[in-house]
Amino acid sequence: MMMKNKKFGVSSLSLAISIALSGALVSTQAFAAEEEAKLENVEKIAVVGSRAAPRSIGDSPVPIDIISSDDLKKNGSTDMIDMLVTSVPSFNSRAQPISDAATLVRPVNLRGLPSDSTLVLVNGKRRHRASVIAFQGGGINDGAQGPDISVIPGAALKQVEVLRDGAAAQYGSDAIAGVMNFVLKDDSEGGSITVSQGEYYKGDGATTTVDGNIGLPLTDDGFVNISAQYKNADATSRSVQRFDAANLIAQGNTEVKDPAQIWGNPEINDDYSIFINSGFDINDKAHLYAFGNYSSRDVVGGFYYRNPHNRGNVYSNDEGETLLVGAVNGDQSSCGIVPIPKTTDANGNTVDGNVLTSQPYLDMVADPNCFSMNQIRPGGYTPQFAGTVEDRSFFAGVKGVVGEWNYDASAGTGKNKSTFSLRNSLNPSLGLDTPTDFETGAYEQVESTVNLDVSRFINVGLSEDISFATGFEWREESFEITQGEEASWIAGPYADQGFNIGSHGFKGFGPESAGKNSRHNIGIYADTEAYIGDRWLLGAALRYEDFSTFGDTLNYKLSAQFSATDELSLRASHSTGFRAPTVGQENVVNTQTSIVNGDLIQTFIAPPTNPLSAFYGGKVLEPEESVSNAFGVVYEDGDFFLTVDYYHIEVEGRIAQSSQISVEAEDYDALRAAGVDHPELISAVTFYTNDFDTTTQGVDIVGSYDTELLSGYAKFSLAYGWTDTSVDKYDPATTDAGKVRRLEDGIPAHRATLTWAQSWDDLSMTLRGNYFGEYYATHADDTSDWGSEVADAAVTVDLEVSYALTDGLTLSVGANNLFDQKAQKLKDGTLGELGGVYYESGPFDYNGGFYYGRLSYRF
Repeated sequence: MMMKNKKFGVSSLSLAISIALSGALVSTQAFAAEEEAKLENVEKIAVVGSRAAPRSIGDSPVPIDIISSDDLKKNGSTDMIDMLVTSVPSFNSRAQPISDAATLVRPVNLRGLPSDSTLVLVNGKRRHRASVIAFQGGGINDGAQGPDISVIPGAALKQVEVLRDGAAAQYGSDAIAGVMNFVLKDDSEGGSITVSQGEYYKGDGATTTVDGNIGLPLTDDGFVNISAQYKNADATSRSVQRFDAANLIAQGNTEVKDPAQIWGNPEINDDYSIFINSGFDINDKAHLYAFGNYSSRDVVGGFYYRNPHNRGNVYSNDEGETLLVGAVNGDQSSCGIVPIPKTTDANGNTVDGNVLTSQPYLDMVADPNCFSMNQIRPGGYTPQFAGTVEDRSFFAGVKGVVGEWNYDASAGTGKNKSTFSLRNSLNPSLGLDTPTDFETGAYEQVESTVNLDVSRFINVGLSEDISFATGFEWREESFEITQGEEASWIAGPYADQGFNIGSHGFKGFGPESAGKNSRHNIGIYADTEAYIGDRWLLGAALRYEDFSTFGDTLNYKLSAQFSATDELSLRASHSTGFRAPTVGQENVVNTQTSIVNGDLIQTFIAPPTNPLSAFYGGKVLEPEESVSNAFGVVYEDGDFFLTVDYYHIEVEGRIAQSSQISVEAEDYDALRAAGVDHPELISAVTFYTNDFDTTTQGVDIVGSYDTELLSGYAKFSLAYGWTDTSVDKYDPATTDAGKVRRLEDGIPAHRATLTWAQSWDDLSMTLRGNYFGEYYATHADDTSDWGSEVADAAVTVDLEVSYALTDGLTLSVGANNLFDQKAQKLKDGTLGELGGVYYESGPFDYNGGFYYGRLSYRF
């Protein structure tokens, strides 16, 4: 039987093989275009996953998805995360309402693992992490610190390559779940401009996006390709009035808003991103390249309502029986007691009355020595969390050929900074002199990379030459906390009287938290791949890395593909991997408000070696270690393509944020002796820990079929993922059963997307059905029976229709969630307590249907 010729000569590789310092191959768009022209049966070429020549996804020994820029844009959302969710099996994410910094940068997950277990590349180069760490409501992503891929505009992309396989032995840390490579456009002429507008069926969340791309020649031997996107998005509200707020209004408190809090998407202003990609041929054997970006956005989201009768350490310290009253002279007993009046509502239930009109309260206010925070916020308050996210990067290098060797030398740096502020809040420890708006400080993540990589083909007497690649990487990573303004963190004169320290809801970073921590590491790898006869493709990789903070690690990978026939091939891989704890996870400090059994508690996030963390079991973090096994089947026959892949990933010592550990009164003296200030004002503590082992397994099915249909051209595509995670071992002292359940069941076990793309001469249509299986739904971090349940499976439908008005001008209209499928609603008893309608966790947009229009012009 005649087998397909898979041999690639050294000359064709001269500008194709370029290996990033992180072990990644840079974009080889020129090579891919050339090969596509030669091999008409090869539709898409990928550079991730192999050190040999870029190959078609069907000839890859590991599963790879390639999504074109045009396919990404067939979506009402212009957010890169939303675009990928509908294109990649086992890729999940959703918006995070009332979720601290995760509101600014959404975490994602691939194959049931957190966002920092997937390595992200741009043009084959390692992308820096976001400065934001997902603290609250993240489930699987609790404590994760991954890159911010939402800053990458679709207009800048040629394609996205997603390697769904463990690849730490090839690419280094973070590639336990896989690798995503965003390939930038490299056109030297032409361009596009697109304007899109949409909003939710509810009439809110209006989003306007303008993006463009232009290719320019850099003499006859190079190019500069520039892309930009600008976006504004209004907030959404899926809120209901809280029971307690409604009662206060009924009792005559006119300072309470309706609704008291907004539960929904944040407001996004001045969200812009600029990407530049460039290249220049020095001669026929050397090529210069450079690319980078600058991005920024302002985000404002909501927090939970603070009840003016019972919010601990602000209004009361006995759960709303009496007001917390401060004394200017320090003697609280001189101010007397102000009880919260009780009354009966229309249903015969005992409820709070109006303390503002009670005589004890009026007497207290009349005494200049006495005060309560009701005098500033008589209706309670709902803080607003705001942030500005700035992201920038720059990489440059030279690649080419010297003799039989291909080389790539590059260097680059990336920075992501999040500057936080809190509005409409208080620092209760300052008493009535407190400001209400605070600049709370900033996180900044900086990464720099230098690499030298070489590769060649070697004749060792086999029927095909073997490919060999090796390289060296040096990388430095730093995480810096910038101090907030003094009022946001200071312990005011009334801290000793039981009033909360710092801006309430998100305490500013004080001098004890501020500072910069860094580490560096080196990596050395070797990679080889060879055809043994006409049927077998074998590969092996070995990587050694040494980190300045915790030592070294050695990982390997073996892969194989067997071509049974021209149409059918089998593939398999086995690898070990690791994920180094981030510098941010080792050193981050934060204060957050969490929900436990419906009650708001103040939780302090401390480094694992902080005295408070160490007292409750915190230890120096170690890297996660993984073992990954996978096997699959690839079938290609004409216009039909199908892959089925099974994977099994064991991770030991997974790093995550611990569950909330209560700070008990009997520990106060010991904590003070250990150096913890005001432990009585800390309800609970969490810290990062190597706390549990997991096994994640699953099946990914990707298929497509092209045919003529309805007097036009049709393409049917399927992406299905089954994911199952089990927690094999955990420490019950730091990880509770609720968190284990979120890790195991927090995302749907079954996800599927079926797409029908139909085109005629001037008209095209995309119809997409999305299936989401059952999952364990929680609100924020509340895993009690009161705040969680198993959510039902759901189906959403997306539709887009496009018409070519002229050769270059196209009008598109469409809807995401066409039939307005509702997300899982909170239980009746929790709706009014939490002030929201839907659970925070969930696989699709809780805001409902979204319709949009888009006008695109290509030139």
